[in-house]
Amino acid sequence: MATLILPGEWIKNWEKSGKHEFVQLCKELTEKTDHGSEIRDIQAALYELCWQVVQGNLKLELVVSVLGDMMELRDDMPSILADVFSILDLETSALEEKIKRDLYTQLVGACLFFVPDAILKERLDPETLESLGLIKQAHQFNQKIVKIKTKLFYKQQKFNLLREENEGYAKLITELGQDLSGNITSHLVLESIKSLIGCFNLDPNRVLDIILEVYESRSDQDEFFLSLIKSYMCEPLTLCHILGFKFKFYQEPNEETPRSLYHIAAALLHHNLIELEDLYVHLMPVDALIVEEHKRDISEAKQIARKLVMVVLPSEKSEDKDKEKEKEEEKNDKPPDNQKLGLLEALLRIGDWQHAQSIMDQMPSFYATSHKAIALALCQLVHLTVEPLYRRSGLPKGARGRVIHPLRNKRAPRPAESFDDLRRDTFSMICYLGPHLSHDAILFAKIVRLGKAFMKEYQSDGRPDVKDKMETLLSCFLSIADQVLLPSLSLMECNACMSEEVWGLFKLFPYQHRYRLYGQWKNETYTSHPLLVKVKAQTVERAKYIMKRLTKENVKQSGRQIGKLSHSNPTILFDYMLSQIQWYDNLIVPVVDSLKYLTSLNYDVLAYCIIEALANPEKEKMKHDDTTISSWLQSLASLCGAVFRKYPIELAGLLQYVTNQLKAGKSFDLLILKEVVQKMAGIEITDEMTSEQLEAMTGGEQLKAEGGYFGQIRNTKKSSQRLKDALLDHELALPLCLLMAQQRNGVVFLEGGEKHLKLVGHLYDQCHDTLVQFGGFLASNLSTEDYIKRVPSIDILCNQFHTPHDAAFFLSRPMYAHQILSKYDELKKAEKGNRQQQKVHKYVAACEQVMTPVHEAVVSLHPARVWDDLRPQFYATFWSLTMYDLAVPHSAYEREVNKLKVQIKAIEENPEIPMNKKKKEKERCTALQEKLQEEEKKQLEHVQRVLHRLKLEKDNWLLAKSTKNETITKFLQLCLFPRCIFSSIDAVYCARFVELVHQQKTPNFCTLLCYDRVFSAIIYTVASCTENESHRYGRFLCCMLETVTRWHSDRATYEKECVNYPGFLTIFRATGFDGGNKADQLDYENFRHVVHKWHYMLTKASVHCLETGDYTHIRNILIVLTKILPCYPKVLNLGQALECRVHKICLEEKDKRPDLYALAMGYSGRLKSQKVHMVPENEFHHKEQPARSATPASQQNGPGSTGKPATGTSKTEEGTSEDGDRGKDKSQGTTKPVNKANSAAAKVTTSNGNGALNSTKAVKERDDKEKSGKEKKEKKEKTPGSTPETKAENRREKLRDERPGKEERAAREGKEKTPKADREKVKAEEKSSKDDKAKAGNGEPMEPSRERDAIKESKSKEKGDRSAVTGSIKSPVPRAESAESERDHKRRKLDSHTSPSHSSSVKDNSNEPKESTSKHHANYNSVARSKSRERETEKKDSDNTQGRSKEKKEEKDRKERKRDHVLNEHETSLESKRRKDENGTNSSKNRKSESPSCDSPLSAEKEKSKRSKSSSKEKTESVKPERTSSGGKKESRHDKEKSEKKEKRDSTGKEEKKHHKSSDKHR
Repeated sequence: MATLILPGEWIKNWEKSGKHEFVQLCKELTEKTDHGSEIRDIQAALYELCWQVVQGNLKLELVVSVLGDMMELRDDMPSILADVFSILDLETSALEEKIKRDLYTQLVGACLFFVPDAILKERLDPETLESLGLIKQAHQFNQKIVKIKTKLFYKQQKFNLLREENEGYAKLITELGQDLSGNITSHLVLESIKSLIGCFNLDPNRVLDIILEVYESRSDQDEFFLSLIKSYMCEPLTLCHILGFKFKFYQEPNEETPRSLYHIAAALLHHNLIELEDLYVHLMPVDALIVEEHKRDISEAKQIARKLVMVVLPSEKSEDKDKEKEKEEEKNDKPPDNQKLGLLEALLRIGDWQHAQSIMDQMPSFYATSHKAIALALCQLVHLTVEPLYRRSGLPKGARGRVIHPLRNKRAPRPAESFDDLRRDTFSMICYLGPHLSHDAILFAKIVRLGKAFMKEYQSDGRPDVKDKMETLLSCFLSIADQVLLPSLSLMECNACMSEEVWGLFKLFPYQHRYRLYGQWKNETYTSHPLLVKVKAQTVERAKYIMKRLTKENVKQSGRQIGKLSHSNPTILFDYMLSQIQWYDNLIVPVVDSLKYLTSLNYDVLAYCIIEALANPEKEKMKHDDTTISSWLQSLASLCGAVFRKYPIELAGLLQYVTNQLKAGKSFDLLILKEVVQKMAGIEITDEMTSEQLEAMTGGEQLKAEGGYFGQIRNTKKSSQRLKDALLDHELALPLCLLMAQQRNGVVFLEGGEKHLKLVGHLYDQCHDTLVQFGGFLASNLSTEDYIKRVPSIDILCNQFHTPHDAAFFLSRPMYAHQILSKYDELKKAEKGNRQQQKVHKYVAACEQVMTPVHEAVVSLHPARVWDDLRPQFYATFWSLTMYDLAVPHSAYEREVNKLKVQIKAIEENPEIPMNKKKKEKERCTALQEKLQEEEKKQLEHVQRVLHRLKLEKDNWLLAKSTKNETITKFLQLCLFPRCIFSSIDAVYCARFVELVHQQKTPNFCTLLCYDRVFSAIIYTVASCTENESHRYGRFLCCMLETVTRWHSDRATYEKECVNYPGFLTIFRATGFDGGNKADQLDYENFRHVVHKWHYMLTKASVHCLETGDYTHIRNILIVLTKILPCYPKVLNLGQALECRVHKICLEEKDKRPDLYALAMGYSGRLKSQKVHMVPENEFHHKEQPARSATPASQQNGPGSTGKPATGTSKTEEGTSEDGDRGKDKSQGTTKPVNKANSAAAKVTTSNGNGALNSTKAVKERDDKEKSGKEKKEKKEKTPGSTPETKAENRREKLRDERPGKEERAAREGKEKTPKADREKVKAEEKSSKDDKAKAGNGEPMEPSRERDAIKESKSKEKGDRSAVTGSIKSPVPRAESAESERDHKRRKLDSHTSPSHSSSVKDNSNEPKESTSKHHANYNSVARSKSRERETEKKDSDNTQGRSKEKKEEKDRKERKRDHVLNEHETSLESKRRKDENGTNSSKNRKSESPSCDSPLSAEKEKSKRSKSSSKEKTESVKPERTSSGGKKESRHDKEKSEKKEKRDSTGKEEKKHHKSSDKHR
């Protein structure tokens, strides 16, 4: 008690200052008002003062006088002082010092005159009172106290049983039950109650109980009873105990707690008259039991779900039903009420959300609201809170709505006036409702409409100060949608209107938010509550039932059932349906048709479910064989196309999914995009188009739609518009194009990896086809502005976005067309003139304005050296035009118009069609007819303008800076080949463009050379194609062959379209060349020879590919052959050769590779049907023996045949072919006069622009010209074309050409065997050979006569070839193969100058390190072979010529021999001297150069005598190399060419020495 300690100075100086300080302190304490704490402070001060007296520190009299003064400060001061004395009494009685006790007694005695006796008697110990003399005896006083306490506490004065004091209680009940409508207040009634308690001794607690009972029966009088209880109440705990006792009474089984009791408990809680924690413990059941019950409910629900999913036998079903009945009966024995839930409901009814929330937090989530009464009570409370805001913002126009009266309770949650107010209580209330909002559909609709109103405000209000607040509200609405709206929709029984209401809100969210919500709904919501678990199982069971019975016939009925089921649980239904479609693709059509009864929300959910199914990480997108795309993915893609076309589903999510997959480097899902574009836009991509369809595809949009596609996909206007809008709104059009273009190569190099080559090819094709299809869609559907705005310029596309050039031009082409047309229209409007000529000039001006920037832009796409041959203008023109620009498909237009006429006639004649429908159909057909005719006219005008433009441009297309061969190489490499495999129409375009360039008489463009290169080089191009590219490449070759066949078939056509055209020149003049001034044109018969050569080359390449055994080679060549079947094979023996190989493929692949077998069988059948149109070779081209130039200059076809080693038959075939060749040589002297020019021109040899393939003959002849020009001129002047010298020289050059063929084989054989070290040695030799070429090239600059020589050579070559081919057909397989090797040799012999590969300029340099062959292996064989070959050839030659004026020739030979011998000796000495000067130390190279004129002429007799010595030995030798070479491995064409040149050079030196020796010997 001594909290206040008096300072020692006060005690010491009490009289001076201490007394005054103490009194002052007490006055301050009494004046302070601090809710009772001032009394404690005064008590402490008085206690300390009295304690100083007891201690003897202060005199008694001084203290007593002060205490007397203190009595005046407060009325209750005597009582305070008595309390102090009471404490001191206890403390001093326990002390041993008697003095202190005496001092205390004296102090109390001194104070008796101002402290009443009664107070002291009450507070002090009886012994103290006795010592003070206030009582006589302490003992008696104690007895008296006991008696009074007994009377007070143990004798009953109050009655708590009604029967003990029935009158008093009766009066109390009457008082409480009276009519309260008048002026009666709780205060008046309380006074009456107090009187009754006092009068009848009623128990106050029982009176409180009676008050609660009456309140319970009159629960409408809340205000009166609550104020009465508040006034009456003594302690909250007492009231809580009484209530708890009441609740306890109803906790017995079969007892039901009355709602009125819940109500008064809730009211008391709401007014804070009791505490929830105090009352909660009195309520049953305990929380642990509630949690257990909730878990049990979930496990039961899951068990039911499992049973529904499981397949149950009928006997088991009946047992289960019996068990379920028993369970239901058990449930009927009602357990006691859940008093906590009853109280919760009452709290919600009166609007006490805080206490209700506290109770709900004690229970598992959604446990409380799973009871319908509580859910409805909470719904009612939410109605009240949202009412004002709903009236203001959510109520639809024209709707009145039910008026809801607010609660009279002022403590209830305040109604929301703005969206921000919803955050206060409403959102949390709705979240506590969860899926059980389904009990109140009206409230559901209100919340959805409020969400819609908020979203509109959110989208329109862009103020930054409210942005954060709005974002918070948005997240709240999304949470409500996730946790409340969608789960509630699942529990609603088939409410389509609610589904549409929800879509009204959801469509305002971006699809990312929506799909997130659907994902939660599908994968998480159904596990959160027992009811939802059951609903999911029931939905799956019902879905199974419907899907089992779904067919095309009952689509309507099943569709209705599906619609009904989908309104509530679309995710579960669609998930099951999609799983079925992935297994059974025949369900797609009926399923798509049955979806017509869905709501908008369901369509959106379907889109999400499809994307989720596509993205399923557990499913493999490849079949187990890893060669094809899985069927489930194909089924889903097909479904996508059908569903998105037929129904108005938002596409953004699907398109973004495909885009994301492409970004991640996965192209499988392009299948989906392909299907969607095909179905929605009607744009089909297939390489199986008929020629009629392809022709229609070169027309306008209307013709394409009518005749260009397999499926006549009509009414695509709306669906293609939807697709376009989705692409533009989400900015996906260009990104998808660019990603596809980049992914094309990514498929091979990034995605390919360990995938099967067949699958990689398929994915590449799919990627490419989808790009073409998608680009076509954009070009035809986007407006000009939209397209130009989105597609960047060509240099940005290629350099910045790394788009392949073909794809970049494909995307830019429509843009150029749009721009040219718009510029043309502009110019027409600016200057009005209707003359056709003026229009054309304006069109050309428009083209120039638009294309000039493009010409500048394309320069950056390729290295500068490319533009030495092609002009950027030519390059851009080639890539920017289409078939629409080049020709009008009149027959296609006519065909479609006739179809429509037939249709109109059929409609008129059909009596079943009603009149109004007839009229409509006729109108439609007529309108279509007019559209087509208008379109044809428009295209015709356009084509004329384009052709005029090309006519003006053509002179500047090609430069003559390098050889024509090089120009053609660039053209093939950069233009023709990339585009001809881009699409079927591009394939046709390429062929037509070549023809057009020819027809335009374009300077510096050699048509012959172009065709020659195309037909000669198909092995490599075919091998590098994918399956679809093969179709397109085949189509390209077919179109090229069509043109060639047209020229070949009719002399008049040929002379009209080819003669006098620069493309068919066979001599090209160059500076320093003094040849004939007249340009040499290829005549008709020679052209037919060339065509036969091309057919032969195609056969050779085809056979090679078929014999490789490689899947890609075989598949591709079969596809190409099938495509070119209308034009090839036309020659009987070539057709038989092909048939033989294809038959072999059929036998070999029957059980190994069924797809190859099917292709081969298909081709074989069609080839047999074509046999009737094939002709013998002599009908295909004239077989008389025409002259040919002395120097063959034609091309080498690809690698040699890779057949098995030839048998002895090769020897005879070789002999036969050489006989033919010899015969041609002999006859040369007496052929047409033009051959004179030919033999002169033959001295000029061919160079292949890049210098990699310079012929050795160029070296020889140029040196010869420098050193012995005069002698040659004299010789020319003196010797006519028919002299023996000419014949001999021709023979020798023929021999020289034949040698390298064999030598090359030896070299190849050597190369295959050459160890690495040997190859390294050879590199130095190659380098020096390059130097030789360079030196040789520095002579007089000459333009090659390659094309003409190719043609002349082909005639003579084919004469020999024929016997070989015939032999190959008649002989068994090994014999055929040996013939192939022989043909291979001849091709090499003829094609010694240039490589036909369109990419030679690129490949040659890269292949140089590989090209060398070992001299160690090659030299011996080449020498031996060349000798034997020479002798055999001479022998056959002489045999052929014996019958023709033998004596005359012998005589002439004798006259000329002497002169020739002298001349040749002179030339030989000059040649050896030149070689020493030129090669210096390179001794290994000395034998490589030769002069064409250094061979000494030999007469037929001497050749014969020379040969007779060793003919049998040499014949056997000549067979061996062929045998080895025919079995050799396939190798690069360029390698072969280069090795061939080296071997020629290697061997010629030795051969020359042999010639000189033999001639000397004979002389």
